[in-house]
This record gives sequence, structure tokens and C-alpha cells, in this order.
Amino acid sequence: MAGNCELNRDVCQLKELVRSQGKQLGRLVRHMKMGCKKPPRESTLKGLNPCLRCLQPDVLYHLGMDTGSMNFPKIFGDVRFVCMGGTPERMERFAHMIMKELSLKLHPATKLRNMAEDGHRFALYKVGPVLCASHGMGGPSISILLHELLKMMHHAKCQDPVFIRIGTCGGIGLEPGTVAITSEALDGMLRPYHETIVQGKVVQHSSKLDQCLTQELLSLADPCEDEFDTVVGKTVCTNDFYEGQTRLDGAFCDYTNPSKSAYLQGLLGQGVINFDMESTAFAALTSRAGVRSAVVSITIINRMEGDQVLASRDRLSEWEKRPQELVARYIRKAMLGQDEDSDTDEQEDVPPCAEADI
Repeated sequence: MAGNCELNRDVCQLKELVRSQGKQLGRLVRHMKMGCKKPPRESTLKGLNPCLRCLQPDVLYHLGMDTGSMNFPKIFGDVRFVCMGGTPERMERFAHMIMKELSLKLHPATKLRNMAEDGHRFALYKVGPVLCASHGMGGPSISILLHELLKMMHHAKCQDPVFIRIGTCGGIGLEPGTVAITSEALDGMLRPYHETIVQGKVVQHSSKLDQCLTQELLSLADPCEDEFDTVVGKTVCTNDFYEGQTRLDGAFCDYTNPSKSAYLQGLLGQGVINFDMESTAFAALTSRAGVRSAVVSITIINRMEGDQVLASRDRLSEWEKRPQELVARYIRKAMLGQDEDSDTDEQEDVPPCAEADI
């Protein structure tokens, strides 16, 4: 009997000790949380317009968004990769590819939503930490989108986002279907600049791309398994598709076939592998913001052999997947690392980038 009383007393004392220590531990945890709070993070983008802090709200007109009606840090704060391509359809297909690569899935009653549909100009899909955006054709179009995406990253307080343009191009001495990674973006005068007119004056900004990112992407090409070649070289970015790229099939042509051939041969000798119409603007704007960026394109014609794109739509669709696959490998490696032994059957639901399919 006495033994039971002593046991009960010991149990009561132990409970009181645990309760007391629990209270002390709770106070300690609260104190640590209060004293060790991380200061609110800021965007890692550099050199942006100081007037942005005065814009309340800041209207991203061409995306149909503004900072007053949307919580940018909550919606876009986790973005690590911004992938851009010419058409809405191509970027929607890429969004689905990324969803598969990252083992994400949509709820059966939802579908991917174009988050920029209210702007009526661009398409924008969000798949976890990846934004997929269509930029239209040419430097003016992509520069408008980049201004607003860079502001979005700033307002969302994104940390070190990587921008990659996934495009189509005319190859120079390359077989159609070759993946071309841009080492240096040159303008039509073969200068590494993006030139604009600001307040009546010519302004040049360096069209520098991130060489480490370029090499990372190249390292993910698999010559043994891929059914295509991947090469690195300079890109000439022109202001139009026809005369700027010395085509003979435009509405106007003030040069000859021999002069065209000599020009292309000269480019080839200087390490140029393709033409596009966006790379200098893309490179200059991302570089100004301190953002790592790269350009990965698919050649749809060898300009040494002709001017018109004659491949079938099915063949073009097949080719367009190739640079997307390479970029998807990069994103997968960056997100999931080398650990391919993890259970990929356990898929996550995609965060708020979808809408009910009613």
C-alpha cells in the first residue's frame, strides 16, 4: 500500500516536472521565433527602375495584372525559372512537359490557366516554380514582355530566377532539327549590343549571356541517346525575317543570290550558326537586371541551302520539342538533383496555376 502511494507521488512529481519544462520550452521557442525572425527578403534583381517603389499599384498592362489586386509574393514568389517562346501553343505544350518532368499533376477537375489572358497579348502558364510565357515575334514584342516579367519578379521578391528563351531559328550550315545554343548574341552589324532609341538618342546595352548556363545546358545533351545534334555558336539577331536575314523570297530584294551566299559564308567563318529576331533584346534586358539567361533554339531550315521553310507541320512540331527537352532536363536537374532513385510515383498537385474545368 505504502509502495503504491510513493509510486503515485513520484508519477505526480514527474508530470509536474514535464509540465513545467514544457512551459519553459514553449517560452524559449517563442523567444527564438521573435528574436531570430528573418528580415523580409527582397528581390535579387539588380539595377531596376527606382521609381517602381512609388507605383501603387504597378500595372503590368500587357499581362493584365497589377500589384494592387494580386499578391505577387504569394503567387509568384517561388518562381525559379522563366521560360519564353514565340507562340502561346508552344509554351502551353512546354508547361505540360515540365509538369511531367517534375512529377506534378493537375486535379482531374482542373486545367492549366493562361494567367495573362486578361491582357489579350501574351500567354503565361505557371507550373510550380516554372513560368512559361509566349513573347510573340521580334525584339519590340519580347522587350515589352521582359520589362513586365522582370517587374513581376521584383515585386514577387523572387530569388535568383533563371531566364531561358526557347525558340526557332534559321540555321547557317546546320541541318534542320539541330539544337543551337547561343554563345553570343550579335545585332545585324555583328556587334554584341542591343540598340534602342531613348529620348532621341542611340543607347546600346551589352547583349551578354551567361556562359556558365550555356555550358550547363550543353552538358545535358546526350549524343548517344538524342536523335539530334546540339551545338553552341553565335547568333545574329535581325530586325526582320526577310531582308534582315538576306532572304531572296521577300516582297522586296535589292541584292543578288551570289551576294547572299557570300554574306552567309562570311558569317559562318566568324562562328555564327543561326539567325533569330529576339536574342539581343532578351540578352540585354536580362543582363541589365543581373539575371542568368540563355537562348536555346531549334533550326527549322539550313539557310545555306534555301530561304523557305518547307518542313511539314508534323515535322516542325517534332523538332520544336527538342530544345524543350534539353531545357526540361536542366530544370529537372536543378530541382531534383542527381537523385533519380526517389519515388517519382508520388506526385504533387500543381500550385495555384490552374482553374476549374467546368
